[in-house]
Amino acid sequence: MVVFGNVSAANLPYHNRVLEALTSGGCDLMGHSVRVPTSQAFKIRTRRRNSAVPLQVVCVDIPRPELENTVNFLEAASLSASFRSAPRPAKPLKVVIAGAGLAGLSTAKYLADAGHKPLLLEARDVLGGKIAAWKDEDGDWYETGLHIFFGAYPNVQNLFGELGINDRLQWKEHSMIFAMPSKPGEFSRFDFPDVLPAPLNGIWAILRNNEMLTWPEKIKFAIGLLPAMVGGQAYVEAQDGLSVKEWMQKQGVPERVTEEVFIAMSKALNFINPDELSMQCILIALNRFLQEKHGSKMAFLDGNPPERLCMPIVEHIRSLGGEVQLNSRIKKIELNNDGTVKNFLLTNGSTVEGDAYVFAAPVDILKLLLPDPWKEIPYFKKLDKLVGVPVINVHIWFDRKLQNTYDHLLFSRSNLLSVYADMSLTCKEYYDPNRSMLELVFAPAEEWISRSDSDIIDATMKELEKLFPNEIAADQSKAKILKYHVVKTPRSVYKTIPNCEPCRPPQRSPIKGFYLAGDYTKQKYLASMEGAVLSGKFCSQSIVQDYELLAASGPRKLSEVTVSS
Repeated sequence: MVVFGNVSAANLPYHNRVLEALTSGGCDLMGHSVRVPTSQAFKIRTRRRNSAVPLQVVCVDIPRPELENTVNFLEAASLSASFRSAPRPAKPLKVVIAGAGLAGLSTAKYLADAGHKPLLLEARDVLGGKIAAWKDEDGDWYETGLHIFFGAYPNVQNLFGELGINDRLQWKEHSMIFAMPSKPGEFSRFDFPDVLPAPLNGIWAILRNNEMLTWPEKIKFAIGLLPAMVGGQAYVEAQDGLSVKEWMQKQGVPERVTEEVFIAMSKALNFINPDELSMQCILIALNRFLQEKHGSKMAFLDGNPPERLCMPIVEHIRSLGGEVQLNSRIKKIELNNDGTVKNFLLTNGSTVEGDAYVFAAPVDILKLLLPDPWKEIPYFKKLDKLVGVPVINVHIWFDRKLQNTYDHLLFSRSNLLSVYADMSLTCKEYYDPNRSMLELVFAPAEEWISRSDSDIIDATMKELEKLFPNEIAADQSKAKILKYHVVKTPRSVYKTIPNCEPCRPPQRSPIKGFYLAGDYTKQKYLASMEGAVLSGKFCSQSIVQDYELLAASGPRKLSEVTVSS
């Protein structure tokens, strides 16, 4: 689902943006990384808030679902427990981790749980990587993406529980709500009844909705899905070579099914259309949603991610002797004569050494900093096909409370927008009884990423006019814009196109003492917050397993690893 982004830097010269962010934990601007903590914001009228006022419970949310007895939750809990129960190392490893997004934070957290001493380096002055957020001069937050926490995110749900912050997730009713382009201002719902187990609750939700798909279309789609239901995970993985559109055609599924449902789903999952997205991505999501009763149930975080999610992880790491440093941008990965890592050279001229090194920034940043002697190693060479997808996150504050919306995530089904939410309803910290703040994902964004913020807002307003025909007009003759923030990510999560799966690397690299973490690395949840957290656990697991090797002297020579993949 929509999880990541970066800040617009349209007002900065191109070369300044590149130099400022060359080695950030963020995304890549047309081949050059960019993580710029500034935003091009427009404002007509604002209101000052007292930042000292604590969060107040102003929304009535759905109780937390019972997730603890699911197979995936128990599996995730067991992996978490393995770090806490691991034998305490005689000499804890100092592990240097680049990137304080969810992958880096997860890696550091579980290494600390295992008794080691992580040093987490973040290039910018804000935590979170692709879930970073910033506070503007009025005290309002704007985020890198519209972040949704699913019941089918077992490692994320375990993480919240381990930190004692389960109450920070605001669960919504078990529904998926789609706008109806043919009926401006109207919505169609898929409601999952709590009284039925999976997959019957999902089947019931589909069968009960007669506004988006006809009965013949539902039957043909169900028949098309039969091989996936019978073939299981092996079948799902084998579909990586087909796009969603190609798979639908091969299975005889009517094109209107794609138009009505899977354009919206593809844009929500990976910010691209069905003719580009690998069908494996869709099948993995459907499998999780249909096999787990609460898999598709959604929750919003109750406030900004850096403070409400990232800081509890940092506090946990520090309580166990680990360190987290902001404004620590990596300039170069320096090597020993044998090809192993000597240190991380920072842009301030200092060097950081450790017993092991983890690169937890996005794949586009890794490719920029990859040392020349490593580039022809098959393990790293395969990364060439993994490229971040552009996405834009839009925040608009209006002068009134919009009525035609829900306390939920909404699928816009528009040509330019993916999903959106009225954050003044869905999020406690952003709650406002008098004015709406819409947060919208603008995708696909490839043709828009270089456009001005005002162009993007104009285009967004034209789409909103269709969603709110009685309340919003593109010329602002109805609801007026108080201010907006446009947050651009030229390279976000990796683009999940066909035949990418073989290119995703395991977390343990062929270079002794060098590891990777990130949603692009090998794990079953693809490009998502869950994938990032799980990759960090797998990375930590590899380091714990390699303890004796890392604690000993005598690194392997580069010639011994070049044949590895």
